[in-house]
Amino acid sequence: MYITRAAEPTVRKLSEMFPVLLVTGPRQVGKTTLLQKLMGPDRKYVTLDDPDVRYLAKKDPALFMQRYTPPVLIDEIQYATELLPYIKMSVDRSHRKGDFWLTGSQVFRLMKDVSESLAGRVGIISLLGLSDAELGGYESVPYTTDPERLMARLGAVRERGLNEIYTRIFTGSMPALYGDTPVDWETYYRSYVDTYLQRDIRDLTQVADEMAFFNFMTVVAAHTSKPVVYEELANAAGISAPTAKKWLSILVSSHIIALVQPYANNVLKRVVKMPLMHFLDTGLAAYLLKWGSPEALEGGAMSGAFFESYVFSEIYKSYLNAGKEPPIFYYRDKDQKEIDLLLYQNGTVYPIEVKKSASPGKTAIKNFSVLEPIAEPDRFGGMQELKGEIGTGERDLHGPGPAAGRREKLVCAGLADLGGVISLSL
Repeated sequence: MYITRAAEPTVRKLSEMFPVLLVTGPRQVGKTTLLQKLMGPDRKYVTLDDPDVRYLAKKDPALFMQRYTPPVLIDEIQYATELLPYIKMSVDRSHRKGDFWLTGSQVFRLMKDVSESLAGRVGIISLLGLSDAELGGYESVPYTTDPERLMARLGAVRERGLNEIYTRIFTGSMPALYGDTPVDWETYYRSYVDTYLQRDIRDLTQVADEMAFFNFMTVVAAHTSKPVVYEELANAAGISAPTAKKWLSILVSSHIIALVQPYANNVLKRVVKMPLMHFLDTGLAAYLLKWGSPEALEGGAMSGAFFESYVFSEIYKSYLNAGKEPPIFYYRDKDQKEIDLLLYQNGTVYPIEVKKSASPGKTAIKNFSVLEPIAEPDRFGGMQELKGEIGTGERDLHGPGPAAGRREKLVCAGLADLGGVISLSL
């Protein structure tokens, strides 16, 4: 069963804009399946997973290019980056759009080679696991807190209960887990981790101790939705802080986790500089931490953290699938005041607070007031040049205007959009 992917229009658009299209992302998220679904009958397909094909690509890339002429889909390009200069020469001769479609499961060295060889010639899409929009079969658009959009969404998306939401969080986002053929969840993720450690970590990054890296992954999963403190991660994993920083960058490069940068504005004096960390596949995190069922996860100590990472990943994917850079930040200051997510677009900050709650109240957005200096920097000792706008938020909620009095409905709309209980900047 093929699940229609939200990135399909983006693939078509970039293929018409660039001679080379590169789809990156973790293993088994459906990169090849997506491109094979969209490619026409004239496009050849070749995978560098095949040892004989890989040998030819590495040892005689010129002959490889003669054998597999464009238009062509080359799978797992990271195994033979020697091809990239030859692809560059080919597209510079032909000037045809969409000649080469490439996939790459890991980007440790790939992105550096791509940027050097194919600068200005390649459109890049980052594909992650299935989103709620894809699983539900409804339109995927970049997430915003616009009240009208949320209200329209409320009528289009099926309501889900707590148990169904945590089943989704526990299961994760890998397409194989949602196919027609039943797949054992634990067996699948065990195989996934083994493949990741053996083929990507060992072969592509030269990490000497795979078990130490596996232990580090588990420690990182236990810190999902928390700020990054390298010394804390290092102590928990029994490694040095520089090693923890290097290994965390590997997890970022392989799209296992995402780091959310703190929102910076000079008028906000006490903001911490640590990034926030989210596991992008909550099913993988649940496997690493040995949660045995959705019910155990929902009732456990990490229930809220998993929910926050799930909401983040849904918002994050909504931008990636549209071919956009996610404009996502977070806020935390030295007084321990936090705002889970901030969308920063066109000079305006939109605060979002995520809560696992059946009835989020006003206390959920009590920290939104820390953003006031952005709107009135002169009142807080800042320069007028630092002034920005604060999007639909707490001040609209309590003041006059079209948003007043609609809080409950808009919270429900946020629920419908993300499939969970989320208190938004309404």
